[in-house]
Amino acid sequence: MDAREYWDGQAATYDRATAWVEPRLLAPAREWVAQRVRGRTLDVAVGTGANLPYLRGRSDELVVTDRSAPMLALARDRAAAERVAVTAVQADAAHLPWPDASFDSVVCTFALCCVPDEVAVLAELRRVVRPEGRVLVADHVESSAWLGRMAQRGLDVVGRRHGEHHRRRPLLRLAEAGLEPVEHESSRYRLVERVAARAV
Repeated sequence: MDAREYWDGQAATYDRATAWVEPRLLAPAREWVAQRVRGRTLDVAVGTGANLPYLRGRSDELVVTDRSAPMLALARDRAAAERVAVTAVQADAAHLPWPDASFDSVVCTFALCCVPDEVAVLAELRRVVRPEGRVLVADHVESSAWLGRMAQRGLDVVGRRHGEHHRRRPLLRLAEAGLEPVEHESSRYRLVERVAARAV
């Protein structure tokens, strides 16, 4: 089973599987990211659309994309339920179908942990953001606590089959993608890190 098939299969149960961790760890990062959105906005690897309640009313136009058709269908349903106007386009995060400098804000939350090449995706986010715009990223990253890192090593072994990584830190790879951080924060024990970056 390849990664796309895996995530297609996870779509129907994803929200239930993350129900405990969502309000405790993920939602604060989603809100942090949404507070920094402006103008025409792209949400890359939107998944089931968990960012949508936070993005409501914050952009001039909201475009969402995901590689998984079932995930994207659920995001469309959530957008309708939340009364958030979106344009949904199926696409790979590393090969986005928009011209250079198409968006004022490019959002990617809790997805860089699941792609084969995080730098390739970061570079693609940089490509489609306007020179004065922002790339806004949040993800679970290598913990600052030794016990957390030990647990993450075990999770990496389990997640290897479907390409999930628990010890990446996109903040440390920005320069390779032509980005520089303008703001970043982390949760307690650095379980989640959020970053606002600009093109250089």
